[in-house]
Amino acid sequence: MQKYEHAFGKNDIRGIYEKDITEELYYNIGIGFIEWLKIKSGKKPSDMTLTVCRDARLHSPGLSNSLIAGLTSTGANVINLGLAPTPIGYYSEVTMSEVISAMIITASHNPSEYNGLKMTYQHQTLNEAQIKEVKELTFKNWQNTQTPIVTNLVKDYDIIPEYIEDMKKRFGHIGKGIKVVVDSANATGGIVGPKLYRELGCEVIELFSEPDGRFPNHHPNPSDLKTLKDIEKSVVENEADVGIAYDGDSDRIGIVDTKGNPLTGDKLLLIYAMDLISNCEKKPTIVSEVKCSQVLYDTINKTGATAVMCKTGHGYIKEKMKETGAILAGEMSGHTFFKDRYYGFDDAIYAGCRIIEIISKNKKTNPNFKIQDMLKPFNAVYTSNEVRFPCPNELKKSVLEKLKEYVNTHKDMFGVEIKEIVTLDGMRIVFNGGFALIRQSNTEPVFTLRFEAKTKAECEHIEKCMLDKLQNFIK
Repeated sequence: MQKYEHAFGKNDIRGIYEKDITEELYYNIGIGFIEWLKIKSGKKPSDMTLTVCRDARLHSPGLSNSLIAGLTSTGANVINLGLAPTPIGYYSEVTMSEVISAMIITASHNPSEYNGLKMTYQHQTLNEAQIKEVKELTFKNWQNTQTPIVTNLVKDYDIIPEYIEDMKKRFGHIGKGIKVVVDSANATGGIVGPKLYRELGCEVIELFSEPDGRFPNHHPNPSDLKTLKDIEKSVVENEADVGIAYDGDSDRIGIVDTKGNPLTGDKLLLIYAMDLISNCEKKPTIVSEVKCSQVLYDTINKTGATAVMCKTGHGYIKEKMKETGAILAGEMSGHTFFKDRYYGFDDAIYAGCRIIEIISKNKKTNPNFKIQDMLKPFNAVYTSNEVRFPCPNELKKSVLEKLKEYVNTHKDMFGVEIKEIVTLDGMRIVFNGGFALIRQSNTEPVFTLRFEAKTKAECEHIEKCMLDKLQNFIK
């Protein structure tokens, strides 16, 4: 059991298949999770119904079978949704009254040798403390022998047609006259997104819609710019209005503008925010995370709306939304959460509908409208792409502490005055007109960094100072 310890992370369960993640583990998580639900809900397993869905990875079907076997061994009921995007799992919990939890087998954007598991309760993904509780109950109730699935407790159900019909009722024929390129990266989005956007009236050009867990065309991670070359080219060649890319489980969206330029998550969130603010009588609260540009926060606050900064991670974002009553939130990675006209979870397919709607509304008043027209506030600064700096997980904490100590005792290390140091999540060093950020990745052995300044030269100088110092500390 000890080998499975570090598979239980802050936001989900995740690791390399056959090393960290096995059928044995998933069978026992099924048992442990039901024990956790018994404590939280006061219900007997026979009174519980859970949905289970999975991504396109080659080992996901076997893990799904073992998980379902563990769940049904307790007497719990399972609705098997099969291959489906992560937001379809979330959708099942909020729309099917009998469902107490959704369990989603996925490793999101990680390489094909990885797998993982997301779990929900009371319309929220489990947070770090709750995942720890499930881990303890899983190990406490560990069974060395796996029993078969109790088939009379399992019902197969395809909820995707129901989801598409719901979206058609919400958005109508908004896509008429809109041309969109959709890159599903051979992951789960291809079985929902292209069909839905056509139903909304769009002309859709599809890239890599067929699910294939080997991800043969490119890695399913739209925040990695290397994965967007095909969609960038297709948008320009086809003179499309927008490009929409999904990650491995379709809870994160990537957007490419008409010139083939990918939009960072903070730029995308500003587009959603300004559209939302223009349609709200009461000024809304909007949540984002520490990696986002200061331009995002300042622009939102200037409208009278409230921009709130929180830690990176979809669990933290959802908790902060609940705490503040926010109706929109987003991360740099492309996770976007709509409580306005939706359920508050991150759904890249729904987020695509909202971007199509924004384009459609603006083209009615200005036929020459381009999505990038909404990003003029960003012209005043230069912002780096996300920088990933490799660091073994066991060294991250000590390296970050050394860096914090150094910055606090060498306030002139960047050659510009430091206005503020924010330690909400890692360290965000704020200057006049920019910032430098470093934080530990929750899912990979890397630091993620981002830099912003008034000019490209100043931004690159700050980045070099930070990376040189990190390199010294990691030796």
